[in-house]
Amino acid sequence: MTEPRPEPGASDGVRLAKRVAELQRCSRREAELYIEGGWVRVGGRVVEAPQFRVHDEPVEVDPKASLKPLAPVTFLLHKPAGMKTDAMPLPQLLSETSRFAGDRSGLRWLQRHFNGLEAVTPLEDGASGLLVFTQDARIRRKLVEEAALVEHEVMVDVAGPVTPAQLQQLNQPPVIDGRAMLAARVSLSRQQPDVTGLRFALKGYWPGQIAQQCASAGLTVTAIKRLRIGRLPLASLPAGQWRHLLPYERF
Repeated sequence: MTEPRPEPGASDGVRLAKRVAELQRCSRREAELYIEGGWVRVGGRVVEAPQFRVHDEPVEVDPKASLKPLAPVTFLLHKPAGMKTDAMPLPQLLSETSRFAGDRSGLRWLQRHFNGLEAVTPLEDGASGLLVFTQDARIRRKLVEEAALVEHEVMVDVAGPVTPAQLQQLNQPPVIDGRAMLAARVSLSRQQPDVTGLRFALKGYWPGQIAQQCASAGLTVTAIKRLRIGRLPLASLPAGQWRHLLPYERF
């Protein structure tokens, strides 16, 4: 949803908020709320800036337009391995084209949803799995300030076999980057001659901690995938796609 822009140097025209106020026969503030809510189109494209200046372009207000304030949103992304999420603008990372077709939220894609949006469950660049971005202060508090209370389920592949002694060591409380961490519950999920799958259930997630923990046990990590954060599973969300957190879902 790229907003149309006036020609360089154009300073005439009418503020969009004024035009909408005339169309809706409402106050200027109410017109601004319609625009900021993504209910107004200029020349067929959504414009969310009340100060945008219009000339002869057709201005349309969605018949379903509401003055209700926009609630903060939370995005759930299935991050593919190798994606550097901190190097991409959020509207590009969470674009309309990468939205999961099964998203049942009914929410419209708006630029305002990226104001104050924050990644609250970081992953290593090489890892894959569930990643959470939120505007909601309550969710941020839950996943950042109370991170030590939230369990993460992570599947980890390591090269070669894992001995009982190594598995026992992985279940001990580690010290990561000088920080004492809670012990994870680590179990075998599969074992093949050249790779062993491990299931980590750990409170909080510190990028790099699993690789360091495995290295201290003499193991080399080849893949990491986060399947669950708290009570929320990755489920059927395809790699590279996102959906909105639904109102009834909890971490």
